[in-house]
Amino acid sequence: MSKIYVTGLGPGAKDQMTIYASRVLEHCPVIIGYTVYIDLIRDQFPDKQYLSTPMRREADRCRMAFEEAEKGQDVAMVCSGDAGVYGMAGLICEIGKDYPQVEIEIVPGITAASGGAAILGAPLMHDFAVISLSDLLTSWETIEKRLRAAAEADFVICLYNPSSRKRSDYLEKACGMILESRDPKTVCGIARNIGRDGESCRILTLEQLKDTKVDMFSTVFIGNSKTMELNGRMVTPRGYKDV
Repeated sequence: MSKIYVTGLGPGAKDQMTIYASRVLEHCPVIIGYTVYIDLIRDQFPDKQYLSTPMRREADRCRMAFEEAEKGQDVAMVCSGDAGVYGMAGLICEIGKDYPQVEIEIVPGITAASGGAAILGAPLMHDFAVISLSDLLTSWETIEKRLRAAAEADFVICLYNPSSRKRSDYLEKACGMILESRDPKTVCGIARNIGRDGESCRILTLEQLKDTKVDMFSTVFIGNSKTMELNGRMVTPRGYKDV
């Protein structure tokens, strides 16, 4: 039986891909993905058959993977970060009900939350929520509810897709909602180009973050009431020394 491996590539750097993910890509004769992600690995695996679709053609991409698998060859469906975190794993599983003869395996990778946290220090040491500010697949009303609930519950909040040309003010609006229940001096961080050329990070307050411009290559971290800056690192204490 042929298999589709839904494979997380990690942030983008070769050395931040898991060993198992690399083995999967070596094994599969066909690799399918969004064009940007294909370009990250093409030089590393030059002898593969590469198939891609543009953005917003995710369902077509998944069906393409099943059609290739039906020909009797294993297929790697690649995503950045972790395939199960805003990746293709869920859609592959949904569409897979129409292809019961094709086996599916999910191959995890380093997602932006963990990759960005490592650059900034240790902001996710306690309970946290990951929320995407993209309203392409989720209504802004739902995003607002989740932001306010996470803020009021004092979760550390990690924001994916914080801004784009069409959503240039979404981070500002999100910070405004969070400021309804958080101190303006709350420690926050921005990690950009995680695991790629030009990787950088910055620590700032929630008040400053509200007026800061970011892009789709940025992941934003908003600390909880205990988060602090220690020697240039963003740290959320777990509370070990109080035990």
